[in-house]
Amino acid sequence: MTTSADMTMSAGGPLSTGGPLPTGATGSSGTPAAAGPVGPAGVAAGAPVGGVLSMAGRGGDTPAPEDHQYAPQWLELRESADADARAVDLLDPLRIRLANLPGRATGLTVHDLGCGTGSMGRWLAPRLDGAQRWVLHDQDPNLLRLAVARAPRAAADGSPVTVTTRRGDIGRLTAADLDGASLVTASALLDVLTREEIEALAAACAGAGVPALLTLSVVGRVDLVPAHPMDAEIAEAFNAHQRASDLLGPDAITTACEAFAQRGATVRVNPSPWQLDTRHTALTEEWLRGWVGAACEQRPELTERAEAYLRDRLAANAAGELRVVVHHSDLLALPRPTGGAS
Repeated sequence: MTTSADMTMSAGGPLSTGGPLPTGATGSSGTPAAAGPVGPAGVAAGAPVGGVLSMAGRGGDTPAPEDHQYAPQWLELRESADADARAVDLLDPLRIRLANLPGRATGLTVHDLGCGTGSMGRWLAPRLDGAQRWVLHDQDPNLLRLAVARAPRAAADGSPVTVTTRRGDIGRLTAADLDGASLVTASALLDVLTREEIEALAAACAGAGVPALLTLSVVGRVDLVPAHPMDAEIAEAFNAHQRASDLLGPDAITTACEAFAQRGATVRVNPSPWQLDTRHTALTEEWLRGWVGAACEQRPELTERAEAYLRDRLAANAAGELRVVVHHSDLLALPRPTGGAS
């Protein structure tokens, strides 16, 4: 993998960089992030529906395509909901595999793809025993800087956790890039990949004999209570938006299951829904803006009715009367181990 900069540190220690880093974070539309609340498209709270909301409402802890980045505010806003949603039932079979890796006594090396601000590491590292070296992959140096600064310091048993970062295109990941890896992780990544990129990811993991824990892939279902006549129409347009530019969107989890299984992996999938209620009013507001905005970008003819829909939904959310379930799936792939895994 080609990297444009590497940063290495022990969690909580000093940071050294391979070169100067830009200081201006951008939203996923490539525009400068606003100083106030920012949604999944880097659009300031209160922005009207129907504008250019490219990539609005997509995952979040993902490397955006070359001309898109995610606002750190959005990633931070969703972190607690992500943590509550991830399927902890997948951790026991993962722990068993990791405990039996060759060279396990020397610690784990975990590659976190599209790390964003590092939320996956903050969630998983304290749930695994033993010394850990996390390799954080992302295209955005500002997100990498935040991920390093907020990296976990200790594993479940108190062993040290250290961090190395890589900038580069994870769509070209190979087995050689995973040499010595113990685990590959990602959060909200698969749905912003193409079929070819998922195939390459599965091939890389299989070739290196490395397990993969890939969490929070959207599956195309959203439940809102109380229901509204436009819910299904907005959801359908949003799902079409997710599939733009050959990205898989809600089809990604099925494609990934097939790709890993075809390469001999044992694959398990568990649901990991966001359960948004009065504890998540700010997140629900920004998610609604991105969800409706993406639907209108896909189908501009919805804009007039969608503005009224969004006003109603935002009012219900502010009043504590709205509940939202955004359905995701988590995938654990356990490839046939190879002698190179450690």
